[in-house]
Order: sequence, then C-alpha cells, then structure tokens
Amino acid sequence: MPENRTAVIPYPTKDFVAQASAARLLLLLGDRTVGGDPVHISITGGSLGTAIWEKVSQSPLVETVDWSCVHVWWSDERFLPTGDAERNAHQVFEAFFDNGPVPAANLHVIGASDQYSTQHEAARAYARELADFAEHGHRAPRFALSLLGMGPDGHLASLFPGGPDIRLDEPDVVGVENSPKPPPDRVSMTLPMINASDRIWFLVSGEDKQDAFRRVLSQRDRQPSADALVETPASGARGTEETLYLVSRDSLD
Repeated sequence: MPENRTAVIPYPTKDFVAQASAARLLLLLGDRTVGGDPVHISITGGSLGTAIWEKVSQSPLVETVDWSCVHVWWSDERFLPTGDAERNAHQVFEAFFDNGPVPAANLHVIGASDQYSTQHEAARAYARELADFAEHGHRAPRFALSLLGMGPDGHLASLFPGGPDIRLDEPDVVGVENSPKPPPDRVSMTLPMINASDRIWFLVSGEDKQDAFRRVLSQRDRQPSADALVETPASGARGTEETLYLVSRDSLD
C-alpha cells in the first residue's frame, strides 16, 4: 500500500478551492477509469461541495473521464422530501448531474422522507445498497475518494460534536436524530465507513472555520483521543492512502 500522505494545500479564495479541487477530481477520475473498472466516490453537499461540481461542468477535462465507470454515493443527506432544495443531492444534481454524463443508475442517492417513514429506514436501505456493490466480506464498495466539508463546529457528514453516532466503530449508515443544525433528521455514513476511502479530501473555506480547523490540524499526526473526536468529529477522518485539506486562506490563522 502506498505511504499515507497528509497535506494542507492553501488557495487564495473559496473559488480557487473549488476550481483546483475540480481539476484534481477530474484528473483522478480520468486516470482511474482508463481500464473500464468501476470507480466509486463519496461526495457531500454544502456550498463548496456544490461549487466543485459547477467547476467540473465547465472544465474541458470532463471529456477525459469515462463516466460510465463512475459510481457516486453521498456520505450524508438531510431527511427531506425528494426535490427539496435543501437536500445535498438536489444541490449537486442542479450543478452537474441533471444534465451530466453519469448514468442515472450510477447515482446512488439516499432515500427521501416521501420514500421512507423514518430516517432510520432510509439509512438501512442505503446500507443494503452499499453492500450490494461491496466485495465479499465488506459493507461498502471501496471508495477511491471521499469529498468532505467541515462545519464551523467541526462536524463532518452529519456527525456532530457530542453526538452518539461519532463513537460508532463499525462501517455503517445511521439515522441521525436531533441534529443541532436543521433539519433535525438526517442520514449519515459512520466514520469507519468514510475512513475506508483511499483518499479523503476536505474542502474548507471561511473565517468561521478557523477554530475547528486548528483543532483538526492538532490531531492530524496522531490518532485523536476520544475527547478530541467527540469535540471535533472531522479530526477523525483519514484516507488509507491520502488525506488532503484543500483550504482557502481565510480558514487559516
């Protein structure tokens, strides 16, 4: 296995982060789809998580990817009705996937509140779908990349500080209750499932992220303590090969 790489890569602005991340993503997917094998990635929502796909749609590198090989999953979702503008999937579909080259069957969207009675049912259904694409003995496909954001409180996906789900030690998908950030009901991959990714790229921008990002960096060269993980869940995310923090300068001290 290649040596694990961890790096902070600063860019002047949020727009630069989105532009550079889109180029990195397209180069990676272009290389990985040459052989025709399936390539699985996990993505998120939020302003940067959406902006990267707007940049992808504008890049000539989009033609270098065999999109029929690419399978897209979501690390978390807001448990809202299909088509709700606040759903992570809705935001990135508008940015790229609605008219993009990825086959509809390869877009693995977490179930909505008009499809399932509870977020827990939606989580169980998504876990089953992930398992359908996994190698024998695993609960999910191997993600070549997980794109993640980070909240000002240090949350990632829908794993929030102090929440019970951050302590779960099995790769799984869970229904989240009483999220401190609306809406209260959500669906999220657990940290062990996210950490099964070859690469994790954090997209971080904004002065309001400085404190949380400082806490993340204080733990990046060690296994975070239980207290550090509960305080700042993003500090526990590690790719098996690479962990990059693609950040705008205003998120740094």
